[in-house]
Amino acid sequence: MNKKMISLLLIPVLGLMSCGNDKKETSDTKQPQKTVITLKGSDTVLPLGQKEAEDFMKKDTTASVTVVGGGSGVGITALVDGTTDIAMASRDLKTEEKLKFTEQKKDIQQITIAFDALSVVVNPENKVSQLTREQLEKIYTGEITNWKEVGGANEKIVAYSRESSSGTFEFFKEHVMNKKNYATTVLSMPATGAIVQSVSQTKGAIGYIGLAYETKEVKSIAVSYDQGKTYVAPSVAAAKDKTYPISRPLYYMYDKVNEAKVKTFVDYALSDEGQKVVSEIGYVPLK
Repeated sequence: MNKKMISLLLIPVLGLMSCGNDKKETSDTKQPQKTVITLKGSDTVLPLGQKEAEDFMKKDTTASVTVVGGGSGVGITALVDGTTDIAMASRDLKTEEKLKFTEQKKDIQQITIAFDALSVVVNPENKVSQLTREQLEKIYTGEITNWKEVGGANEKIVAYSRESSSGTFEFFKEHVMNKKNYATTVLSMPATGAIVQSVSQTKGAIGYIGLAYETKEVKSIAVSYDQGKTYVAPSVAAAKDKTYPISRPLYYMYDKVNEAKVKTFVDYALSDEGQKVVSEIGYVPLK
């Protein structure tokens, strides 16, 4: 075979290789780039964040949204460190947290996405069905230690709380305990689900949880903020009309630098469709 024939044979092969490469490049460029968004923080907001992320990814197949709990403090710290795009929180920013963001020159956007009624729960066998704010304060500061002191059975009170990194812990301390310290006997739990489980298994137990975590395994009690004149049970309706006294906003927080990245997800949370998810989960929509 002479050199001229070898050259002629090589031309079609090279042409095919070239066509294959062109086709591959065209295929790659057509694939949409994934938008990866991370949410971290409040266990109260967690079930809402997870459902919104799930529904959002069905609408936008180019998005990948990861949602992790751990507490409001954990989420805000991650936002400070730049290890999450959105912090989920069930409380406002503390002064020291605001200072950290200011030092880092971060412009934090704090968006209210829903409202929650904080439910005080006891074991279903407990006959006590209502407590005043003052009685709750005394239970959690250790002044009241037996259920007979509040009209119940002669049974030791076992009080459960969220751990200090939780926004629910902070909110309960400020709005129910009048900013007093928890007693050393109060048992701290790492997650809201753990409080539900512990209260359901302990006859003398009491705890507090977000409205969406209510189950038949625990009993919600009515609370009075007017020294026993009026008692109101936690519910979506009572939180919406503001008759239930232990209600609070829930937040998504993000650095404005990342606004272009997270805006479509936040806008979805605020949309009619996103607010419908709020109701489905068991929280109170904005409207």
